[in-house]
Amino acid sequence: MKNFKYLLLSSILHSLILFTNCNEEESAAIETASKATLSVTASLPEGGSVSPLGGTYDLGKTVKVTATANTDYSFVGWTGDFEGSTNPVTLTMLKDHTLTANFEVIIPELPVDGESIVTRRKLKIGIIPIISIDTEDLVPIISKDEYVNGTFEISSENEEENLVANLRIRGRGNSTWSFPKKPYQIKFDTKENILGMSKDKKWILLANYSDKTMLRNELAFDLSRFSDLDWTPESRFVELLINNEYLGVYQIVQKVEESPNRVNIGDDGYLLEVDQLSRLGPDDIIFSTNNYFFNILEPNVDFEDNKYNIIKNYIELTEKTLMGNNFTDTIEGYSKYIDVDSFVEWYLINEITKNNDAIFHTSVFMNYVPGDKLKMGPVWDYDISLGNINYNGNETTDGFWIKNATWYSRLFEDPKFVTKVKSRFKYFYNNRGFFLGHINLNSLYLNQSQERNFYKWPILGTYIWPNNVYFSTYDEEVIYLKEWLNERLDWLYQNLEEL
Repeated sequence: MKNFKYLLLSSILHSLILFTNCNEEESAAIETASKATLSVTASLPEGGSVSPLGGTYDLGKTVKVTATANTDYSFVGWTGDFEGSTNPVTLTMLKDHTLTANFEVIIPELPVDGESIVTRRKLKIGIIPIISIDTEDLVPIISKDEYVNGTFEISSENEEENLVANLRIRGRGNSTWSFPKKPYQIKFDTKENILGMSKDKKWILLANYSDKTMLRNELAFDLSRFSDLDWTPESRFVELLINNEYLGVYQIVQKVEESPNRVNIGDDGYLLEVDQLSRLGPDDIIFSTNNYFFNILEPNVDFEDNKYNIIKNYIELTEKTLMGNNFTDTIEGYSKYIDVDSFVEWYLINEITKNNDAIFHTSVFMNYVPGDKLKMGPVWDYDISLGNINYNGNETTDGFWIKNATWYSRLFEDPKFVTKVKSRFKYFYNNRGFFLGHINLNSLYLNQSQERNFYKWPILGTYIWPNNVYFSTYDEEVIYLKEWLNERLDWLYQNLEEL
């Protein structure tokens, strides 16, 4: 009897336990079915944050989700179960939701004459670095002689190239200073590395206003880098703002000066420029030969002091020997005084480009270290070369030009010099694909920024001194440059061989 009661009691308890467990599971299932889950993420974690990050909510509950962008980023929209740019967005939790907040680098606006154009602060491929210069008290830069103090900032895709520094800035150039888009010289307080180029204090900002490809100076530098000249200025394309005014595409270039990283001639060496007397200033230290005026750029000398007389006498002796009866003599002739290979290299670069000023008119640089020989170079100033000129016949691809300069005309009377020129020209001719390829690459690199440049300066399709032709599109300007170079190389190939 006792066993029966025990069995009956056990059965009742077991049933109660089963009933209780069943109710708990059903309750849990019912509770789960009345909830919905929200999952929220950011596409760029560094771009911003979202709130809330997610959670579980009662069915029918509304949840407000907010995206907050970090500095230098902007919120551009949602993807996932909701797509759009509404921010914050409100969701009704009738089911599980997944949401992604999308951020991108901010796009600051650059002012252009009261309107706006767009470029990126953190640059992507195809977008060139931005240089921003602010002068003290926003003082305008109106002088080529007096510097204005200011600050300098580079914003580059490569953050290691970013730079903030103090500087002084002034105008520069001769005819180019008269253009509305002006060139400048800047000078830092300390030597600075600019966009990967060797450190130094002085730099040039070329405007390339009349050259609507903005590529001719860089193409000439490419030719020079391909040559055996001792040094070629390094350069980079940038977009320039001064006092928050957008000024377009510029080329920041190493200044031609004595420096271990530039014209490396040391303290005793000389850097000379052949120039026109009318372009020289009262502070320039000059001397003349029977044919040219020479400006002594380096070192600092005074008229008639020992260093002045050393270089003056050497150049006079060089010219006298070159013009003398025995100028081809291998021991006492001109080769005793000039570095012939540098004269060949420099000649070809300037004859290929048919550089108007290089006929010993201006911007013709030479360097000399006592105990060595006179060398040509470095190259400089090619915005009115390569067919971008409408006088002296230099718009055409035929005809010799630099060969007509007095010194070179005499050199071409020596068969040995002519042989060197012919041989070396083939090197440039056979590498035309490299030069044409660089034109293509650089024009592609400038593709977006040139649009902003010509928005600021609407000169496509208009005559700017001394344009020979002027096209309505940037692409046509580039095509003309490539065709001109091709035709020039072909003409020289045929006619140099006939000398």
